Amino acid sequence: MSTERIGTLRISEIFGPTIQGEGVLIGEPTVFVRTGGCDYRCSWCDSLHAVDSQYRHTWQKMTPAEIWDEVQHLSGNRPLTVSLSGGNPAIQNLGPVISMGQAAGYRFACETQGSIPAPWFGMLDTLVLSPKPPSSGERVVWERFDDCVKAAGSHTQVVMKIVIFDEEDFAFARAAAASYPELPLYLQPGNPEVDPALPVDLDQAAKRLEWLVDLTIAAKWFRPRVLPQLHVMIWGNKRGV
Repeated sequence: MSTERIGTLRISEIFGPTIQGEGVLIGEPTVFVRTGGCDYRCSWCDSLHAVDSQYRHTWQKMTPAEIWDEVQHLSGNRPLTVSLSGGNPAIQNLGPVISMGQAAGYRFACETQGSIPAPWFGMLDTLVLSPKPPSSGERVVWERFDDCVKAAGSHTQVVMKIVIFDEEDFAFARAAAASYPELPLYLQPGNPEVDPALPVDLDQAAKRLEWLVDLTIAAKWFRPRVLPQLHVMIWGNKRGV
């Protein structure tokens, strides 16, 4: 017989406060709630500890109240932004956590690839949809992506963020942007070093950012904001994401 408590969520880690390292909320003080489990297996995934089932033994089974107690403890009961990430957080019902936090004045953001529409998307302050480009090895089902946009409704800020590793990814981003002209767009260079035990080559990270800036400007594509992975530039892998 299973010993899992009713109403628990699979949590890989809760950490912070730190700063958001990428996208529309870059630089914003944030506590991260990283869920366990994902429906994707991206080739360059840098959070396999929250994705692959071989790490299930490291995930905690926590009730929404226990999750919220930890967020309040880390933040000193001072409202800030809580980022729901993964894995794919859309797999689980995080609505009760959001309700508890918003009642205390906290803001909520979520980042997901847009493969599973969750009914609680409409409770968020910000939904970051990050469709995975060809270099990931995954294929976007755009009908599901559409459902995610619709699930957010009119009260949630919805933006699109795409990681770029090569020119094929760049072409993918341009096509995605053309299909969703209403979504603010953020591009960032991909980080090929996914092992947290290895140091990040900051010179190469800077060169990848310069390459993406040059590619975007040369194409006279002035819609997206091109940003670094700030957490990678400062701390290396894993923090502030």
